[in-house]
Amino acid sequence: MRPHYSGPPPERGLFCNRTLNMRAIKAVGYDMDYTLIHYRVEAWERRAYEYIRDRLVEQGWPVADLTFDPMLAIRGLIIDTAKGNLLKANRFGFVKKALHGSRPMDFDAQREAYNRTIIDLADRRWVFLNTLFSLSEACIYAQLVDRLDAGQLPGPMGYVDLYEHVRKNLDATHMQGRLKAEIIADPERYVIDDPETPLALLDQKSAGKKLLLITNSEWAYTEPMMHFAFDKHLPEGMTWRQLFDVVIVSARKPEFFTTRSTLFEVVEANGEALLRPHSGPLNRSKPYFGGSALELERHLGLSGDEILYVGDHMFGDVHVTKNVLRWRTALILRELEDEVRSIAAFRATEVRIGERMLKKERLEDESCQVRLELQRRRHQYGPRTDTTEAELVARLTELRTETEALDAELGPMARAAGELSNPHWGLLTRAGNDKSHLARQVERYADIYTSRVSNFLFATPFVYLRSPRGSLPHDPSLPGGTPVFTTGDGAGSGPAE
Repeated sequence: MRPHYSGPPPERGLFCNRTLNMRAIKAVGYDMDYTLIHYRVEAWERRAYEYIRDRLVEQGWPVADLTFDPMLAIRGLIIDTAKGNLLKANRFGFVKKALHGSRPMDFDAQREAYNRTIIDLADRRWVFLNTLFSLSEACIYAQLVDRLDAGQLPGPMGYVDLYEHVRKNLDATHMQGRLKAEIIADPERYVIDDPETPLALLDQKSAGKKLLLITNSEWAYTEPMMHFAFDKHLPEGMTWRQLFDVVIVSARKPEFFTTRSTLFEVVEANGEALLRPHSGPLNRSKPYFGGSALELERHLGLSGDEILYVGDHMFGDVHVTKNVLRWRTALILRELEDEVRSIAAFRATEVRIGERMLKKERLEDESCQVRLELQRRRHQYGPRTDTTEAELVARLTELRTETEALDAELGPMARAAGELSNPHWGLLTRAGNDKSHLARQVERYADIYTSRVSNFLFATPFVYLRSPRGSLPHDPSLPGGTPVFTTGDGAGSGPAE
């Protein structure tokens, strides 16, 4: 009797942009925060927000009444530090939705501000919200823009100055370590327990892959957090340290992937972590501080597409490793689970929208033909039918009435579609009917993406992930817009695409 293997729930799939054979991967590197360890986003970001706000109060700013709004920002938005706006852009860099401070901009104001603007993230004016850690920063900045506009903040100050002040206080909050100390003291309040993640890593290790932990967090935070998240789910007598062949803390990503830096061994003595310069081979039983990816490659005897790196930060984890080292990349988007579920729940309405849009397109097409017939008749050129001008005008009026009725029906459904997952911004990966700027980044730099590391458990360490055939506007399609060609690489669907 054959064993039955059930696939993952749709929201926990591995989604493939570029075909990836896990059997060819010799080492898998992991970030820690929001990758191996997932936090309760609202709890963490609320406390981070409160630390920033309280620092500002200590500096004499009248902001003690401000509170964290978890809906005000999502990952993938862009802060326009020149104008004090939060933006959502499509894949081409055109702004599709905007808030000035915390207030929605109307169509005319948004058009005036951004009609000639294409967002280029290389320009320091734009701040891309790469990770869930950005939400507290974006929320308080937007609220402070409101206060600045009302003349309630110390001045003189512009929107750029305001952002730099928020950023400085956020960095100081993390440097002080008070928030992390609070989390270490009460991890159950902040950490989402996922017993499947250690099992997924055990599968990979037992399949012969070297496992690497490369995190920007310091050792004093990494060790207790990994102990809390992993050790209780590992075989008796095993600790998280035994899972990893290399552990590097305070890695300074993205510089870790692009520059050379001195490598130190972390030495624990009298309850403190001390640093000792290190040279020579790496010892799997010891944690390290700093160093560089090139040094790590030499130690492993591996490079390029033999290594998969998994992280949640679009730039620091995925973009740089792909561009500089040509490692394979996996992006963790925890919000993807809610997004996929929201899309599935909205499917029936989406079908109705599609049906009515097809009808609207037919009405618009006929309207264009009638208008052209009227134009030719009035200017006495080109081929024309025997229909009278009065009949054409009457038909045009009928078509306009039918279109307006359709628009009245489509409007509420379209608004609901634009508010899926978040009332301000809608879906993470969509900007109107197009891909969002974030989705384009994911498509370009992440070979695969998924909602959590434990999703590898469903796919196994031996999976061959095939990307779907890329669709183009001129591709033939089935009813409902489904491309006729659905297999990837001419080899059929992969097990977890």
